[in-house]
Amino acid sequence: MKLIAKARMLAAVLSVGTVLQAQAQTELTVYTALEADQLKAYANAFQKEHSDIRIRWVRDSTGIVTARLLAEKENPQADVVLGLAATSLLVLKDQGMLQGYKPAGVEKLSKKFVDKGEQPTWVGMDAWVASICYNTIEAKKLNLPKPTSWKDLTRPEYKGHVIMPNPNSSGTGFLDVSSWLQSFGEGQGWAYMDKLHGNIDRYTHSGSKPCKLAAAGETAIGVSFAYRGAKLVNKGAPIEVIFPVEGLGWDMEAAAIVKGTDKLKAAQTLMDWAVSRKANELYSNSYAVVAMPGVAKPIKNYPEDIADRMIDNDFEWSAVNRSRILKEWQQRYDSKSEPKK
Repeated sequence: MKLIAKARMLAAVLSVGTVLQAQAQTELTVYTALEADQLKAYANAFQKEHSDIRIRWVRDSTGIVTARLLAEKENPQADVVLGLAATSLLVLKDQGMLQGYKPAGVEKLSKKFVDKGEQPTWVGMDAWVASICYNTIEAKKLNLPKPTSWKDLTRPEYKGHVIMPNPNSSGTGFLDVSSWLQSFGEGQGWAYMDKLHGNIDRYTHSGSKPCKLAAAGETAIGVSFAYRGAKLVNKGAPIEVIFPVEGLGWDMEAAAIVKGTDKLKAAQTLMDWAVSRKANELYSNSYAVVAMPGVAKPIKNYPEDIADRMIDNDFEWSAVNRSRILKEWQQRYDSKSEPKK
């Protein structure tokens, strides 16, 4: 009987311990625009180090996540944003929606990946760069020459053979539009996009989709981002990744704490992890440019001088003018956008 009593007591203690452990675990709501394959790897790595914090991920495209955060300004639902375009986070910063915090180890990051405030409101993770994915097989069938510049895409022979992302939904789409307006000047930039629109088959709601469609032979030309193109080439896709001569638009994925969270300590723990070397090593599996110098690995079919080809991107200008640019773009070109799922 004594053994039974001891067993029951031990079971009760274990049961209470399990309940207390569950109660002690903090749940963070994290908004993200990360690709699904990236998200799984990051989530698993963080959870291994911090089992006391459970993350509830809310994932969607850049434009939708940004719009949701702005709509929730007076009643924030997210604790942290991780993996959203820096241009979007600058919009949130301007609205006073981000909590300043200097993550442990942030000084090891490249300065261009860190908000300039004494208490940074955001930190960068990695950068993605615009490019063209050109299907050599489909192009040969259609007698389409290889483009070498952004302006080449307005040539009449490409009519109906170009797919690019919608900037209202996709961070890649927005960096394309923003970079053209900066590089060509606003007047010439909109004139360029008017001509380009005539050649567009459709606008997607994903930045990687145009390159995937080119790799699958569903289009000859997809405006996308370079790393995704290089990975598809390395897997045997019949595409060539083209880096237009005018220069490459780019943006960075970044992380920030949402002001007003009642889980600040857990949010800071996630930010500390986001700037760590382990996290940057994970980022380097998806991007050739990461926040921590010396971590990124050379990528086959990806130029080593990519940083020299990136335009001098004015993130502040992009953020301040974001809503105006998106409204203008939608009025002009949204008729060719894919239906939203």
